[in-house]
Amino acid sequence: MDIAALSTAMSMQQLHLNVSYAMMSKVMDTMEMSTEAMAEMMDAAAQISGGAAIPGLGENIDILV
Repeated sequence: MDIAALSTAMSMQQLHLNVSYAMMSKVMDTMEMSTEAMAEMMDAAAQISGGAAIPGLGENIDILV
C-alpha cells in the first residue's frame, strides 16, 4: 500500500468535506436572509392593506356561467 497516495487521498477527502460544510453554511445564511426579507415584505403588505382581509374572498367560484 502506498502511504503517500493514501495520505493524499485522505487529504483531498477532508478538503472536499470542508468545502461542503462551507457551502452548506453559506446556503443556510442566504436562506435565513431570504426568509427574513420575505417576512418583512409580508408584514409591509399587511400594513398597506390595513391588515384586514375581505371575509370570504376567494372561498367560492362560480363555474355555471
